[in-house]
Amino acid sequence: MKNILLAIVTLASVTGLKAQQNDVTATETTSQNENSEKGLRLKANALFLPVGIVNVAGEFQLNKKITLQGDVLVSPWKSFAGHELQYYSASVEGRYYFKQAFDGFYLGANVAASKFTFQKWSYWNDRIYDNTYSNPNNTSTDVFVMSDLYQKGYSILVGVTAGYQFRLSEKWFMDIYGTVGNSQDFYKGYERGTGKRYDGETGFNRSAEIMPYRGGIMIAYKFK
Repeated sequence: MKNILLAIVTLASVTGLKAQQNDVTATETTSQNENSEKGLRLKANALFLPVGIVNVAGEFQLNKKITLQGDVLVSPWKSFAGHELQYYSASVEGRYYFKQAFDGFYLGANVAASKFTFQKWSYWNDRIYDNTYSNPNNTSTDVFVMSDLYQKGYSILVGVTAGYQFRLSEKWFMDIYGTVGNSQDFYKGYERGTGKRYDGETGFNRSAEIMPYRGGIMIAYKFK
């Protein structure tokens, strides 16, 4: 009788041990499956493509909740609806996801640099340009119409991003985001056609402003 009881206890112990091993194996498998979600996402901004502006990015996971993204934007338009719109930028962004990487809401810190030849939206009118606006010592008697003027230079930008990313299918994701920050701009102003400086300067003008400078709807593909 004692031998039977001993055999039953031994069998129960072995069965329990095997069950624990199976649980560990299942946990490891689940963890591996979760890790398979980690890796690289390549993206394109669906909001800009219809107007011929290319914005692509790559986002790489660093740990469970943090990713690093790099992106470039190319707007090659010498004239778009009658306005200069050549804009080239690159940025690096660190992202923190509240749930887990590539899933749900996130906040990011962004640093970007850009080079541009464009016409500011405030120049989309036919008012006469005030020659003393950017340079009070400007004594030029030239008369410029604002719609004929454009700016050429570069910017350094630092901002904060907020966004939401979610799964569309096994391999495809959607990333909706926007960035607001400080833009330090260095530029020269010219008159279209003549190439004459309208601002009375010989070097760069400088301006700084808080503004939205990135955003869109990225369609992402999971590579690994």
